[in-house]
Amino acid sequence: MTDDVDHPSDALLRLAELHGITTDFWDYHGRRQTPSASTLRHVLGALGVDAGSPALVDLALRNAEDTPWRQVLPPFVVTRQGRSVHVPVHVTDGDPVRAWVEIDPDAGGGRRDLEQADAFVEPRTVDGRRVGRATFALPDDLPLGYHEVVVEGPSAQGHSPAVVTPARLTLTPALGDSERVWGLMAQLYSVRSRDSWGVGDLVDLADIAWLTGRECGADFLLINPLHAAEPTTPMTPSPYLPTTRRFVNPLFVRPEAVREAAYLSSADRALVEWAAEPARALNTDTGPIDRDVAWTAKKAALEVVFAAPRTGARQRAFEAYCAEEGTGLDTFALWSALAERYAGQDWPDEAWDLSSPLVAAARTELADRVEFFRWLQWVADEQLAAAQAAARTGGMALGIMHDLAVGVHPGGADAWALRDVLAPEASVGAPPDMYNQQGQDWSQPPWHPQELARAGYRPWRDMLRTILRHAGAIRIDHVIGLFRLWWIPRGQSPALGAYVKYDHEAIVGILALEAHRAGTVVIGEDLGTVEPWVRDYLSERGVLGTSILWFEYDDQGGPLAPEKWRRLVLATVTTHDLPPTAGYLADEHVAIRERLGLLTEPVDQVRAQAAEERERMLGLLRGRGLLGEDPSEREVVEALHRYIQASPAALLGVSLADAVGERRAQNQPGTDQEYPNWKVPLADGSGRPVLVEDLVESSRLRSLARVMNGS
Repeated sequence: MTDDVDHPSDALLRLAELHGITTDFWDYHGRRQTPSASTLRHVLGALGVDAGSPALVDLALRNAEDTPWRQVLPPFVVTRQGRSVHVPVHVTDGDPVRAWVEIDPDAGGGRRDLEQADAFVEPRTVDGRRVGRATFALPDDLPLGYHEVVVEGPSAQGHSPAVVTPARLTLTPALGDSERVWGLMAQLYSVRSRDSWGVGDLVDLADIAWLTGRECGADFLLINPLHAAEPTTPMTPSPYLPTTRRFVNPLFVRPEAVREAAYLSSADRALVEWAAEPARALNTDTGPIDRDVAWTAKKAALEVVFAAPRTGARQRAFEAYCAEEGTGLDTFALWSALAERYAGQDWPDEAWDLSSPLVAAARTELADRVEFFRWLQWVADEQLAAAQAAARTGGMALGIMHDLAVGVHPGGADAWALRDVLAPEASVGAPPDMYNQQGQDWSQPPWHPQELARAGYRPWRDMLRTILRHAGAIRIDHVIGLFRLWWIPRGQSPALGAYVKYDHEAIVGILALEAHRAGTVVIGEDLGTVEPWVRDYLSERGVLGTSILWFEYDDQGGPLAPEKWRRLVLATVTTHDLPPTAGYLADEHVAIRERLGLLTEPVDQVRAQAAEERERMLGLLRGRGLLGEDPSEREVVEALHRYIQASPAALLGVSLADAVGERRAQNQPGTDQEYPNWKVPLADGSGRPVLVEDLVESSRLRSLARVMNGS
């Protein structure tokens, strides 16, 4: 990526490394690459560091080296339970200082004095002052929790969060004595019932979970991210480009399931029914799901229900929810009201400043709408709780498995409210590879590593806490993003990006702590280019990986025997970025790319490669006695699932689309408007819609469930 003209200087490389920018990496050809000087300058600029000239580089380098010495305490301290860690404290050289730790009230509270360690470090002159470093030892017997280190002395007054995280998550609480469990994977919006409003919702989620738990023996239900989209139309269809990852898309709320809906006057009940008619008419429509029609109808109905009186207990419950979610909910609700006000037009510059007079005035002017959007989150939270309760009542060991997207929309609520801990002058993407030779730009602003640490990782913690409250498990999309992300400076090609590293010990540690407190299993999507040490690290922390049948290869490039797969994984035959198995066996993945002009090789060659892959897999199935000579499509699908059962994987996932014979993909990577991504309703192999009510009567689903139950 560099040439002699744009080769970075040693000073620029050092500056980049001090700010967490990876200065060499391996590309998809297996070649070692160094980002160009211009790329490093742009990425440093996105981090707020001016490296526009050699003099500025030298200045920034001195500042980066001096900054830790200017801080009395590091902005954040993290350790694992059972480990001691040293905490540096900077004071005027020779001054005394004492330190203690305030214990997390949720971990028992109290105070522990810290002992100074014998760890001499040469003093340093910073800003004309001789600064010394005292090192204190955080004891190894602190309980799990969010503690605070406090220091006091003539030249040192300060405090800093100190988080003790679980050394390792364990599956035992969730799985008990089971060697493994299996579950279903569904795109919730695609699975509708007769009572849906054109889109699968949280009541449908509860019904699917209870039915498949009780009738099929499934132990979890993995669903697409439920993160909030815009509160207006057109609504972004991709669940992986949300406006916020913390709160729920109210599109998934069932209006009639809100308690107050049962006590509406006949006139108001009629308004709700009238609103539902155009949306319910879509439940058996075979065309693309229309979120805009569904949300327009639901929003009108929910406004009627919101206006209905609540009992004193219900009002207190609403107020308690708002108090628990705090400023995060208030800010999201205010953004939603502003997004509604400025729908279809550019926001004034002043509206992007949370401290501006315009935003202050809006808090008062839009107070009723802010309250409405708070309320939407409360009723969504209630329906999520009911879905998880239904899953567990139905016999599921885990229940609902949520999905966490990589990032957020650049014009969304998180980009507005969390801009202090994001890097708006960059976006997340991927470097060039064999499928996308120009790289990929996902248009999502990344976390700013240093600012996130200065904020004590509270935005990350608060988001996890909200999502995990009603989750039995969580899947982390693109889990390598907790370690490093490909940053693309605004206006630059994805090929001109660089990897920026994160403090994975802190980020994964907080994830582990919140999951431990919630009793949640964590799965990381670790497909693609993931360094082996990352997989080892996640396994060490008890975070499961991901294995997809078609992506498991041995050293010779052939299918890896399932017995050699990893134990700590969620293993599946397919994924939402591939056609369902019936479609894959019919070469639908080739046909789609041919129709859309996405092939980079001659179609006959791609078809031949797909046929070879398919026949090789069928041969393996026959060799194991899992398949006869002239199998039906259903028999092949079941044999593939028996194949993954030969693996030691702790979790096995079955696509609901596979279970009903669906052939169409939910998402075609590399497309936007060319394919109805995230809009395909669940149907059988003939294209007939499959409703929630049809699932338990599906002979194909029941047969595949028997396979997964070992029959």
